[in-house]
Amino acid sequence: MAGFRGNGEGSVYQRSSDGLWLGVQSVGRGSNGRSIRKTVTGKTRAEVVRKLKKLQRQLDDGLPAPDTTLTVAQLLNRWHDDVLRHQVAPSAVVSYWTVAKHHIIPTLGSKKVVNLTSADIDRLLSAKLDSGLSVSTVRRIRSVLGQAIDQGIRWGSVNRNVARLARVPKEQRREGRTLTYEQARRLLKELEGHRHEALYSLMLSTGLRRGEALGLQWRDFDETSRIISVRRQLKREGGSLVTTDTKTARSRRSVNLPRGLVSLLVDHRKHQAEERDVMNELWTDTGFIFTTNFGTPFDPRNLNRDFATICQRAGLGHWHPHELRHSAASLMLASGVKLQVVSEVLGHASIRMTADVYGHILAPDREAAADAMDQALWNDA
Repeated sequence: MAGFRGNGEGSVYQRSSDGLWLGVQSVGRGSNGRSIRKTVTGKTRAEVVRKLKKLQRQLDDGLPAPDTTLTVAQLLNRWHDDVLRHQVAPSAVVSYWTVAKHHIIPTLGSKKVVNLTSADIDRLLSAKLDSGLSVSTVRRIRSVLGQAIDQGIRWGSVNRNVARLARVPKEQRREGRTLTYEQARRLLKELEGHRHEALYSLMLSTGLRRGEALGLQWRDFDETSRIISVRRQLKREGGSLVTTDTKTARSRRSVNLPRGLVSLLVDHRKHQAEERDVMNELWTDTGFIFTTNFGTPFDPRNLNRDFATICQRAGLGHWHPHELRHSAASLMLASGVKLQVVSEVLGHASIRMTADVYGHILAPDREAAADAMDQALWNDA
């Protein structure tokens, strides 16, 4: 059937071979000066007209015409190859792409990005929750897809991010385990004389993350002022141990040390010097505070195993090094240290994060506040 045009419409016609309606709209000119045309399709003329009018509104608003051929898989691949690899650490690239490859592409990969709806995203997230994935993993799926579509918007391939419209599943934050005062003292007793006594004591008393503690170098330690500066973290990437920036800007911080811990670090430095003399040419001088017997960085995986063994010997059962961080925060708050100070010591991105994780420990303080107001306002004495 011949094409015809209504007021404000592009060229609309019905294809005789299959009866499908098509609409053609000029969306600008290319670098060669030739007109660029966009085609939309529909089962009815009215559907095509609606699509053409929507396209024209986008052009009038200065928005580029979306790429109607781009699939979700193609977008994710292009985002990975052209952008993601150059923006984040290699370990993060692997993490992002694992999410895309295993959880997004198998379900939505063949779908055109312009046809993607928030209902599609909600359906995907619901299915992943039903399959047994954790809420944090499902939230990460939405985040990865949302970041890829954001990049698609920058490229002009799509005009809105439906992943941002999808509902984020709520995560019930679980209270982590914490050592009691008695358990903490039992652990310190077991550590006496251990090669890594200073390391575990530091993590317990300051709440440093595992990577932050292992990334410390002697130039970060000021014995006189009793301060240690957290500037980097040690982590495993691609089979190798590397140092990278701390997790967030607020993670770069200076932490005041207990006097007992300063003494442990001074003794540890002496023992390390003795080891260096014994090992002689077998020693590699890396500058790290906590090292192997040869001076090389201490692998975080080995730390996990070593700490688990120590806890078993102390009769505490199985504990993970990260629980030393939780224990440090809990013990500080229970001892009356202000929430803001604890947040700064831990290097949290915000005080709200500290309150969300450790707010339950503040219940006695809230009760004391209520008692104080009762005394001030209703006690006649």
